[in-house]
Amino acid sequence: MFAVLRLFCIGLLGLSIAACSSQPINAPVGARGTKEVSRPVPVKRPPARSTSDYYTVRRGDTLYSIAWQHGLNYRELADLNAIRSPYTIYAGQQLRVRAATPKAVVSRPATPEPAPVARPSPTPSPASSPTPSPTPSTQPANTAEQPLPAAVDKWVWPAQGKLLHGFQADSPGKKGIDIGGRRGQPVMAAAGGKVVYSGSGLVGYGRLIIIKHNDSLLSAYGHNSRLLVKEGDRVKAGQEIARMGGSGTVGTRLYFEIRKDGKPVNPLRYLPRG
Repeated sequence: MFAVLRLFCIGLLGLSIAACSSQPINAPVGARGTKEVSRPVPVKRPPARSTSDYYTVRRGDTLYSIAWQHGLNYRELADLNAIRSPYTIYAGQQLRVRAATPKAVVSRPATPEPAPVARPSPTPSPASSPTPSPTPSTQPANTAEQPLPAAVDKWVWPAQGKLLHGFQADSPGKKGIDIGGRRGQPVMAAAGGKVVYSGSGLVGYGRLIIIKHNDSLLSAYGHNSRLLVKEGDRVKAGQEIARMGGSGTVGTRLYFEIRKDGKPVNPLRYLPRG
C-alpha cells in the first residue's frame, strides 16, 4: 500500500516539474538580447595651423618668382627667412611670405642686479703654458659675381606692336601693359640685367621671364611661346630673350610688367615715348 502511494506521489511530482519547465522564462527588460553600447565622447581638437603665411617651394621656383607671386621684394622675402645670397632654396622647403604679428610685451619690474663679489685672481702655475690660438683653415677664394649697376642706363620697348592695355594699379592682372603682335615675334630685354626666373610655374603668366636690373628694379615678360634664355644669364638691353605667344590669352600678345622694390609701377614711365 505504501509502495503504491509512493509511486503515485513520484509521478505527480514529475508532471508538476514538466509543466513548470514548459513555461517561457522572460529575461529582464534591460538584457533582452541586446548589449548596452558605450558611445565615444567627441574629442575637441585644436584648429589646424593656418598656412596662408607660408609657401611650400616647388620644383622650378626661385626666390624671385616666389617674391613676385606674393607681391614682395626679394630682399624682404630673404630677410623673413634668413636666406643669404646667392638665395638658394629647395623643393619642399617652407618659406614665410608674411611677417609674423608681433605679440604684446608685458613689462615687468626690473630686478636689481646683485653686487659683484670680489674673487682672488688665480695664480698662474709655473708649469702651465699658453694655449696656442687655432690656425684658420685655408679656404679657396670665391670669385665675386659682377654686381648689377645701381641705375639703369636706358630702357627699350620689349616688343614692337600696338599697346592693347595700359597700367591699372588697382586691377588684378593689369599691373603691367599688353603689347599686341604676331606669334613668334621677337621679345627683347627692356634693359640690361640678369635672368632670375625662366619657366611656367606662375599661374596667369604662361611662359615667363623675370630680369633683375638692380637691387630695386625687376621686369617680367609673360605669355611667350618660347623662352630663349635661362636663369643666371646676363642680358643686354634690346637682346632677344623670347618669342611672343598667347598662352590662353585673347590673341597673341606680350604681357610686360616692371616692379620697383616689389611693387608694380607704370612701365610707360620708364619706356621711351613712341
